[in-house]
Amino acid sequence: MKSSELGMSAMYRILKKAGATRVSDESADELRRIIEEIADSIAKSAVDMALHAGRKTIKGEDVKLASKPFKS
Repeated sequence: MKSSELGMSAMYRILKKAGATRVSDESADELRRIIEEIADSIAKSAVDMALHAGRKTIKGEDVKLASKPFKS
């Protein structure tokens, strides 16, 4: 099993803040898995953007631009 960068307690808080009365372990784990997939994709795109701009440093604007496809 792959180690996670995000804590389960944060997933419970996010789901509760969204209005859930009760949260199963399965739903919190699935939310964590999905958020990590999205974050990995955004991070890779942000790195590509910085490298394309000739920089080694990832800036907030890189992350903001990379996250646009995920915003509704």
